[in-house]
Amino acid sequence: MEWKLFATVFATVFLAEMADKTQLATLLFAAAGHSKWTVFLGASLALVAASALGVLAGAALSRWLDAAYLKWVAGGLFIAVGLWTLVRG
Repeated sequence: MEWKLFATVFATVFLAEMADKTQLATLLFAAAGHSKWTVFLGASLALVAASALGVLAGAALSRWLDAAYLKWVAGGLFIAVGLWTLVRG
């Protein structure tokens, strides 16, 4: 296992998920008195499934597109979502 890559991915995803809509929705389900374990397991499985889709899509796209191009596209999408959030707000 590439521990440096593992640590980088973990830190990046962990920080990106802090205080986002997913975490807030999970917080609300737990605060509403639902089973903490059911909320935890459901949220965990959803994050694992979404991550698996991301890995599969990235692996498939990397066959046809250069990784540098994918970084530019992903960066552009992040900027677009940020601008849309600011304009819409």
